[in-house]
Amino acid sequence: MKAFLQRFGALVAGVLQGFDRLVFKGKLRHLYGPEGMHAFFGINRIPREDFKTHVAGITKQVLEASLVAEAKKLQRYRYLNSSNTDKEETARQIAAEQRVQQGLVCVLQCVEPCWTFDTFKDRKGTPVIQGERGKCSHLYHYYIHPKFGWMYVRLQTWFPFEIQVGLNGREWLSRQMDAEKLLYLRSDNKFLDVADWQRAQQLFDEQLQTDWVSELDCLQQQVHPLHPQHLGRMPLNYNWTVFQSELATDVAFHSQDVLAKWFDRWLRQAYMSYASVDVLRFLGRTGRIWPKGRMTILTSVHDRFEGKRIKHWVDHNSLKLYTHANVLRPETTINNAEEIRVFRTATNDPEGQPAWRSLRRTVADVTQRAAFSQQVNERYLEALATTAETRTLKELAEPLTCRVLEPANKPGQTPRRVRGLNPLGMADAALLTAVADPKWMVNGLRNRDLVAMLYSTSAEDAQESRRRSSRVTRLLRLLRAHGLLEKIPKSHRYQVSPEARVKIQALLACRNANPDLLVSKVA
Repeated sequence: MKAFLQRFGALVAGVLQGFDRLVFKGKLRHLYGPEGMHAFFGINRIPREDFKTHVAGITKQVLEASLVAEAKKLQRYRYLNSSNTDKEETARQIAAEQRVQQGLVCVLQCVEPCWTFDTFKDRKGTPVIQGERGKCSHLYHYYIHPKFGWMYVRLQTWFPFEIQVGLNGREWLSRQMDAEKLLYLRSDNKFLDVADWQRAQQLFDEQLQTDWVSELDCLQQQVHPLHPQHLGRMPLNYNWTVFQSELATDVAFHSQDVLAKWFDRWLRQAYMSYASVDVLRFLGRTGRIWPKGRMTILTSVHDRFEGKRIKHWVDHNSLKLYTHANVLRPETTINNAEEIRVFRTATNDPEGQPAWRSLRRTVADVTQRAAFSQQVNERYLEALATTAETRTLKELAEPLTCRVLEPANKPGQTPRRVRGLNPLGMADAALLTAVADPKWMVNGLRNRDLVAMLYSTSAEDAQESRRRSSRVTRLLRLLRAHGLLEKIPKSHRYQVSPEARVKIQALLACRNANPDLLVSKVA
């Protein structure tokens, strides 16, 4: 992000980073398996022969208690004949017709697929409860919430009574700014201009301090007030997880025309230059890239009437870049948290040693989910920043071809001169190509990593291995002397600085350029 703003700071009005769409799931985990349902009926002393009669009675009570009567009284209830009906559009139509400003907008009822239970008889003729995919009635409660703004809560009215909550971080932010009388210009869920970008970002960051369990429990009580009385002697609390999240980094330019000019270049660079390995690195895949089993990596470009966009898929998670008016937006979507690796402690040992583990779906990891998604967006913007260079190739390359003094490592040490680089030569070009690989953007580059990049075959013996390591050590010192590498403190890793990445990409592009094309451009 820093490198991107260094290149485009004069063109950028402000930046906002935070969640866009957030979807939560609430589940009664003990009731998601046949064992739990058998325990429920056993504890409540209900014969299994009465399964359907009992659960049908509970469903009727849930429907009566879930604001359906209130919505009908206000003429804000709709039964939808098809689950494919656009519920968001229907709810907004009702809000416009009824001129709803706050509170309950409507209740929509429809039959949708779900995980549920039924009974069958085993060989002995004993009724047994079995989980299966089925259909049941769901209630969608749309609200204009005093805190979150426009949102919905979906309630499954048959066992195991799953709840889904959907809200939007930008909608929430607009209410925060309204409360502070902070002026802004909004289009859809993008902020085209804000009177105080810094304060807006502070408000956005405050969202991450939310007590999600408390907030979601309150929403559950509004749409499902019968809980937990309907569970009798087996009261259970809802377990809340993040089903889907989208975190966007909105870069608002002063002018839509300027953004459009650059976006075509970024789109072309992203589509033509970023291979599957690059996409994996953007999404934080380090070390062993390919996990067990197959992985699906896709990139697509769409040019629609709303604008152009590029999207990269890695299995179920994705990263996309698009524009809206004067806003450039990279956006990371996490649909499957288990595919993401983060540095955290074990679930059963919160005071233990952190290690690289799968991101958890629990709401306790919302802050870590946000930090990971933000890093993905920033890595993508930093890579795009290399197309913004306006200096001449002479200005970029000439200092690198001259001898320079190597910085002294110890006080009193005499600096040594090191040679200049030859970007057009095969050896130095291979070196620059190796260190510029995007996969080092996450954790940095080590001596052994560069050895593996520069030598295609393994060392035959220990002496050859030491010789290669010593040569790479000298090359690392050479690159550091020219300012192309920075050492990561308290480690044996190095990273390419944002300024150095610009120079390296420009030199490699020139080395591979077609002479006729260059001459035609000059002409």
